[in-house]
Amino acid sequence: MDELFGKVQAIVFGHAAGDAVGGPVQFEERAVRDRFPVTDMTAFRKVMPKGAWSDDTSMALCAMDAMIAHGLDFEAVMENFRRWLYHDEFTPTGMAFDIGRACRTAIDRSLEFPAEQCGCREEYENGNGSLMRIYPFALLLYRTKLPLKEKLSLIHRASALTHAHPRSCVGCGIYTFVLWELIKNPTKKGIEKGLRRAETFYRKAPELDAYRRLFPQKRRGYAGIAALPREEIKSSGYVVDTLEAAVWCALTTDNYRDCVLKAVNLGLDTDSVGAVAGSLAGALYGYGGIPEDWRNSLCRRNYLEELGRAFCQKICAK
Repeated sequence: MDELFGKVQAIVFGHAAGDAVGGPVQFEERAVRDRFPVTDMTAFRKVMPKGAWSDDTSMALCAMDAMIAHGLDFEAVMENFRRWLYHDEFTPTGMAFDIGRACRTAIDRSLEFPAEQCGCREEYENGNGSLMRIYPFALLLYRTKLPLKEKLSLIHRASALTHAHPRSCVGCGIYTFVLWELIKNPTKKGIEKGLRRAETFYRKAPELDAYRRLFPQKRRGYAGIAALPREEIKSSGYVVDTLEAAVWCALTTDNYRDCVLKAVNLGLDTDSVGAVAGSLAGALYGYGGIPEDWRNSLCRRNYLEELGRAFCQKICAK
């Protein structure tokens, strides 16, 4: 369990730290970041302290807390989402903030409808709001002996709590394959193997076309996402852009700090891109690879550690 706990903690803290580094400059254009690059974790425009994380981490913690108590119970997860949004629980400072439109819509709908009927389903509703919080579901399913198809169906259902369009579900699935491989093989080869496994699994899924840039295409002489220049990497709140940017940052840097700073300095949706990239970099470089000051500065650091340990115990009980 100790080895797995280290990996879980690296992902939990890696995600939260990436979120906290990106939060203070969210929505600022890349040109601004080029002129004034982020070089460290800072306070949130005098509104939030250094180390405050946003909705990305809060919603992931909601899921972890629910699954520790109830297993993979989507109604319990949604109940925690309501506790966060309406009652300010699972927050860094006692105040929920920075919720996306699709997530708010889904949570509001859950007051009247079952959790799995609440997610937004239109093509224009493919924001990154499920991708940014999917890692606890991927971790819980990592050690289960369910058939692969059933595992990915559960990942899709977890996405669909807020983002039910197939494109968001596939994006969460691709991320899951990459994270699973990084847990087994924390190298860039692990990322590449995860991408290959995802491409094979989704080969007949129409929505795979939206993610084609992630995968090498030998017949066309395309080397994959890592070969693209920075100007071709987008960092909007669109789920495809966020996943591409996170994987690109992980593949084109050599340590956690550089990965997160590269992600945040892409501009725009900096907290979510930072969080997703940070979770991958946490899995890649381990807990010790996250800058000590960043780890220690995170709001409610002890809570993050305690929740991660309890969640690891839940995973190991599977």
